[in-house]
Parts: sequence; structure tokens; C-alpha cells
Amino acid sequence: MLEKDKLYIIWVYLQAEPLFWLTLTIGCYLIGDFLYKKSKLFPLVNPVAISIFLISIILVFLDISYERYFDGAQFIHFMLGPATVALAIPIYKQFELVKKESTSIFFSLIFGSVFAIISTFILCRLFQIDNEVIFSMLPKSATAPIAMGISEIIGGIPSLTAIITVLTGIMGATFGTFALDFLKLKDMTARGFGIGLASHGIGTARAMSRNETAGVFSALALGLNGIATSILVPLLFKVLTLF
Repeated sequence: MLEKDKLYIIWVYLQAEPLFWLTLTIGCYLIGDFLYKKSKLFPLVNPVAISIFLISIILVFLDISYERYFDGAQFIHFMLGPATVALAIPIYKQFELVKKESTSIFFSLIFGSVFAIISTFILCRLFQIDNEVIFSMLPKSATAPIAMGISEIIGGIPSLTAIITVLTGIMGATFGTFALDFLKLKDMTARGFGIGLASHGIGTARAMSRNETAGVFSALALGLNGIATSILVPLLFKVLTLF
């Protein structure tokens, strides 16, 4: 048997195994994380964005469908739930500080969540985007599993919602620091809550890597905004569709 044929057989076997795609995903993220640390945590060198870029190139170059890839890498998707729940631990450790800032948290949550929904709807209407796409975008500031569920309920496309939600998280984690620095916002509780509110899990990972207090409030915003968005989107959806 020719060497080329042997390599082809090995490749066919590997791509059919879930462990291969799981390993590839983790490997690409580790490359992104290495570059992120080498850049001294520079916001534009986002490890999630880098890993998505690398995986996308590999899938396109090798002509691998996303479905085949996801069948192997879905364990990481499954772990999103436990990872989100685990964020309760650092929140519990700073619960006294959370109680102290409860009033600010409440009003920031309501204003931020409503603004994200309404501003998305207005911009989509201005650009004459189809309703189905609009409905897919409305819950983009919630964490992906919640956003996809909301999208399905109101008539959106869950798979499109997942993509938009991840992009929202990457954009917030990448440019949020610059925006907060521009506004000269130094308080870590406010910075963290703002990042988590706008860019959920990816932003929270970014906040956790920079400051523990910011990470705690970002995690809190992630959870609370998931609840708020799941309530507000269906309610506002009925009103917004009248226009």
C-alpha cells in the first residue's frame, strides 16, 4: 500500500472520531491563549476569536462540514452549562459587596438589557433587515444557550442567534476595555458588570483574567442578564412587532 493511501486511511479514521475534533478545538484555543498572554493580555488578541478563525480555516481547507465538526466537539458545548453555574462560587465569596451594590445592579441591569434589545431592533429596522433575522438578533446579549432558546420561541433562527451571540461576546471582550477606558471608568465593579452585561461569557472570561472583582461582577451580570433577557424579549417582542 502506498504511503499516501496509508495517510488517507488514517485521516478518514481520525476525522470520524469525536476525540480528534475535541482535541483540535482545545489545541486552537491554547494557541490563541498563548498569543494572548504573549501580547500581555492586549484586548485585540482575543483567544476565542483566534481559535474560531483557526478552526474555520481548517474546516474550509479540508472541506469538513460544521455538522461533522460539531458532532465531535459538542462536549465543549455541553460544558457551557456547568461552567456558567460554577461562576456562582466567586460571586458567593464576594456576596457582601454584591449586596452593597444591589441598587446600582438592579437599575443597570434593567437599563442595559432594555437598551440592548430596543437598539438592536431600531438599527435592524433602519437597515431594513428581515424580521426573521431581527428576531434572531434580539436576544444576542444573553449567553448563547439562553439566547438560542429565546430566538426559537419568538420565531428566529437559533443557529444564526448562536453566531451573532458569539460575535457580540467577542466584540464586547475586545473593544469593551477601550470604551471603558475612554469613559474613564475606574471602578472595577462597574467595569465588570458592564462587560458581563454586554458580552456575557466571553467578556466574563476577559474580565476574570484582568481583575477578580471585575470578573465576579461580570459573572453576576451574565447570569442576571440571561434571566432579564428571557423575560424582556418576549414582552418587548409583542410591542416592537406593532411598528
